[in-house]
Amino acid sequence: MRLSEAGIRQEDWKAKGYGVPEYDRAAVRARTMEAPFWIHFGAGNIFRAFQARVVQELLNAGKLDRGLIVAEGYDYEIIEKVNRPHEDLGIAVTLKADGSIEKEIVGSVVESLCLDSGNESEYARLKEIFAKESLQMASFTITEKGYSLVDGRGQTLAAVERDLAAGPEKPESYIGKVASLLYERFQKGALPIAMVSMDNCSHNGDKLHAAIRAFAEGWQKNGLVAGDFLGYVEDPSRVSFPWTMIDKITPRPDKKVEEILIADWGEELAPLVTGKNTYVAPFVNAEECEYLVIEDRFPNGREALEQGGFIFTDRETVDKVEKMKVCTCLNPLHTTLAVFGCLLGYELISEEMKDPELHKLVETIGYQEGLPVVVDPGILSPRRFIDEVVKKRIPNPFMPDTPQRIATDTSQKLGIRFGETIKAYRSAPSLDVAQLTRIPLVFAGWLRYLMGIDDSGAQFTPSPDPMLDALCPVMAQIPLGETEKIDGVREILSNAAIFGVDLYEVGLGERVEEYFREMNAGAGAIRRTLQKYCR
Repeated sequence: MRLSEAGIRQEDWKAKGYGVPEYDRAAVRARTMEAPFWIHFGAGNIFRAFQARVVQELLNAGKLDRGLIVAEGYDYEIIEKVNRPHEDLGIAVTLKADGSIEKEIVGSVVESLCLDSGNESEYARLKEIFAKESLQMASFTITEKGYSLVDGRGQTLAAVERDLAAGPEKPESYIGKVASLLYERFQKGALPIAMVSMDNCSHNGDKLHAAIRAFAEGWQKNGLVAGDFLGYVEDPSRVSFPWTMIDKITPRPDKKVEEILIADWGEELAPLVTGKNTYVAPFVNAEECEYLVIEDRFPNGREALEQGGFIFTDRETVDKVEKMKVCTCLNPLHTTLAVFGCLLGYELISEEMKDPELHKLVETIGYQEGLPVVVDPGILSPRRFIDEVVKKRIPNPFMPDTPQRIATDTSQKLGIRFGETIKAYRSAPSLDVAQLTRIPLVFAGWLRYLMGIDDSGAQFTPSPDPMLDALCPVMAQIPLGETEKIDGVREILSNAAIFGVDLYEVGLGERVEEYFREMNAGAGAIRRTLQKYCR
């Protein structure tokens, strides 16, 4: 049985426990091709498990009559080897905390394209879409790195430099291509549109705006575009860049899920790894919890997507929800488990929640140290959010997420995930930074992590991080068992670019040092330290 239009008509998939498209997909495709309302950039797992599934729910309910168009600009193999062979159908598998699963054949994506300016037909189609008056939104899940126009040293990327010099005709860079499509829309009468970043980063709309603006300004300055393109990009009544907060865990395709689906389909649905090391499959597996909070700024109007569970609100509320999640109620807890999971030999985040010391540690950081500085956004309860994270989301036995994956780029995360809490304690008259005892424990654990030696004394390879080359040599000078000569850690702990503050200036540096001495006393010292402080 193939995952195709013909294949899904050959069986009663509802009887097999699958949700199915309950609309005329051919008619939806025709209407969408003629009058698209939403194009999404980034054909990855979160889009397929979340936005595409919500649109399917609305199509099934008769609340939408058009579907989605997706464009992939980083890894064309996703489109070529997954979307098109399966006629843009996918299987979304929801992994529930009670051990049950839900399976759905999702057909809301009706066209898939490669954001490839070297492919004349595909790029022409993208320009055609951007020229449509009906288009209300272009959204993005391209990761925070996708909006950066510079490399790790702050130098403008070569492709961006070439694009700024050459103009919008045939750009190479991702954002250059997006800017050229927006220029096409400008040329068709400065048509309005919302450019909506849905990436998991703070003030994501500003990041997208800054990147697009750089191209508009550069091209206009160099006389490479007609008219006031920059003015169009800067006019929120024509082009808006809303802030959003997205929250849904979509790990790599899991072998257990693959086996369940193969038993149903009798077809090879195995994941593949592309030439760019993307793990992708005809199915996605994801947790059941999901949030998408969107600043309600849509100059060309929008469909009633709140009927599918998206939350539309004002910018201030989006910011509060973002800070609640990223700085307190979820991300710091994940980073805590990632660091200690790598040190203690765990392979699944969910398994760590069975560890009494780690369970106690994340509860203390969430409820006792983080919650006092959370600003309640009103639309979501911070305490209930943490309850859901600690009791339902992280312990979910079906979620195949690993500490090693979450530990990626930790140096880029600590300042937001913990530094903002430290700053809030420092500025609040009723709070004292000295009250923070478990967040410094995480910092000490991260120093041990940078040594690349786990609690048994065995070496391991830290996850990718842009600062490893600078930090690991510092920690390599401190051998396991050394508890006196640890002067090198001061260089790291005083770096406000990492922690958001100089930890010595706020009175936490010495505390981190002491915890590190205890954790570095020898094999088993990390466990003993956790037992001492997390009972």
